[in-house]
Amino acid sequence: MPADNCGRTPLSYAAEGYEVVVRLLLDRPDIETDSKDNLGRTPLSYAAEGGYEEVVSLLLDRQDVEADSKDNLGRTPLLYAAWRGHKAVVRRLLDRQDIEADSKDNDGLTPISCAAGGGHEAVVRLLLDRPDVEADSKDNLGRTPLLYAAWRGHEAVVRLLLDRQDVEADSKANWGQTPLSFAAGGGYEAVVRLLLDRPDVEADSKDNSGRTPLLYAAWRGHEAVISSKNL
Repeated sequence: MPADNCGRTPLSYAAEGYEVVVRLLLDRPDIETDSKDNLGRTPLSYAAEGGYEEVVSLLLDRQDVEADSKDNLGRTPLLYAAWRGHKAVVRRLLDRQDIEADSKDNDGLTPISCAAGGGHEAVVRLLLDRPDVEADSKDNLGRTPLLYAAWRGHEAVVRLLLDRQDVEADSKANWGQTPLSFAAGGGYEAVVRLLLDRPDVEADSKDNSGRTPLLYAAWRGHEAVISSKNL
């Protein structure tokens, strides 16, 4: 079946939520179920990112679909589903034996990093229940799931990660910033308090440029973080 200039087939487009059309196309003998577009993405990749559980199931039921296929950025359907917070799709994918739950993309991002950064607590919980998922994995820039959650101010995810013994609360990224630095710079007072309640978090930690969490809060004008007098 022909593709457009982007390399996308009718099935690729239909996978974005059009279940009946997907069924009709899958019945055709000329369908390439797992064809990749110019970005290296398959119909399953688009269905997973969109959270279309029924379409995902239809595609996964096919023998000719690679469930853990990576696109040009090294991203799998699971990573896209986790990034968007689609719990049902994440669970469906994790039920398979041919899925690498902790697979890294070209930037070193894992599904749990993406879920944490998006504040998707339910997805983070699903992934943390897996023995093959590293809760404190670092990407190519040294950023952990906790750092991503703190950076975006996702208090519930930060709390969830801090409850684990295998998460380093004061882990530094490649340029020396900690989760506290990011939380302070973002003005996320509740996250700042959570981190400062930890005895293993250095309140006055300096990054590679000599900047402390207090400096980041002042730089961004976050009065609440500064007036709390915790930094």
